[in-house]
Order: sequence, then structure tokens, then C-alpha cells
Amino acid sequence: ADTLAAVREAIGYIPWYFGLTEAEPKYDVAWLQLTDEQGFSAPYGLTTAERRHPEFRSHGVGRCEWDGAIWPFATSQTLTALANYLNDYPTPHVVGDSVFFRQMELYVESQHHRGRPYIGEYLDETNGAWLMGDRERSRYYNHSTFNDLIITGIVGLRPQDVGSITINPLLPADKWNYFCLDGVSYRGHVLTIIWDKDGQHYHQGRGLTLLVDGQLKAQRETLGKIALEL
Repeated sequence: ADTLAAVREAIGYIPWYFGLTEAEPKYDVAWLQLTDEQGFSAPYGLTTAERRHPEFRSHGVGRCEWDGAIWPFATSQTLTALANYLNDYPTPHVVGDSVFFRQMELYVESQHHRGRPYIGEYLDETNGAWLMGDRERSRYYNHSTFNDLIITGIVGLRPQDVGSITINPLLPADKWNYFCLDGVSYRGHVLTIIWDKDGQHYHQGRGLTLLVDGQLKAQRETLGKIALEL
């Protein structure tokens, strides 16, 4: 009915998606629900309603119920909001890049069906099965914003309103030894962002490197923030 439900829902993270939330600890604690197995944390990703609620996953399957299953549409919103929280809100943060990275790992793992790349409508939080299976409505649900989460989250290219570049990978130091995002059009320039832990994979130097129009503009040996005026 048209009444409030006494349940935490993932849609509550939307204010961080648009930068509307005030920087106050009383709001930050909401992010702790991403690591709470009674909250939104499940074996195959983030649920849309808290798992502790007595009516969690109680409304059947296949009728557009939003009672807790994992919806990529909602997960992408939550992860974008989390990236904004980690980038745009002051420290200390109550969760870190390890939480973002782990949820991205689960997000990637979920996007398969019968051994092939696939993005569907929604999936079971305990076994990863797509709940709508091969039904036409499910297999056309290409709404995950996957590329954006890789580019602005994992790689950390944070678009700015002014003539500047900010790079801040949400990548724990012990996870990947290298990555490269190349040929990115950005405000009339072409960017290349490289992480090469020991400098032996791309041979462009050790650490995090930013090239603008093919020219080295910034470099640091560890993962972290790079800010550059164009």
C-alpha cells in the first residue's frame, strides 16, 4: 500500500549518487550495511532490501518484486554512490576501496549465464541464478552501467566541471599488478591511464601514470590520487 515500509532498502543510497547527502557521521553509517550479512551483503552481491527483514524474499518470483533479490540496476546505482562517497566526502570513511572492489568482483561474476556473458533482470542472492532465466524481458536488461563503474570507479577517472583531471583508482594495492585505460577522449584531449606495479608490463614507468595526448603529465609509485590542471 501507499505507506512506508519498515525496512532498509538500497535505494536509500541514491542521495550519494547525486552528491546530495551532507557529510555527517549519522549518514555515513548507512554504508556499514554493505558489509553486514544481515544488511545488504550476500554471497552473490548486494540485495535490494535488508536480509534481516522477516519478509525478505517472501513475495515470489517473476512479478517485479523488490523484496531483496539482486538487481544489477540497483547494484550499479549503489556502487556509483559508493564511488562518490569514497571520492567526494571527507575521511575517515566507514568503508574503503576494498568494499568497492569486492562488490565489483561479485558484479562481474554475476554477469554470465550458461558460461557466456549475460546481463539479466535480477538474480538470486544465495546461488547467483538469474531468476527470469531465458525470458525475453530478462535478457535485454542491459542496464548495468558496467563500463562507467570500471572507468570512474576501478580506474578512477573522475570527470570534473572545470579544466582539470582527477584520477583516483578504487583498487586495493594487493589486487592487480597492472591495468591500462587508453584512448579516452576528455575535454579535447586523449588520456591514457596506466597502473604498472613494477613497471615491467607496459614499460612506461613504475606505478600510476597519466599521459595526456601521449605526453607524460603525472606519475606516482603507489595507487592514489592524481590531480592535474589542463
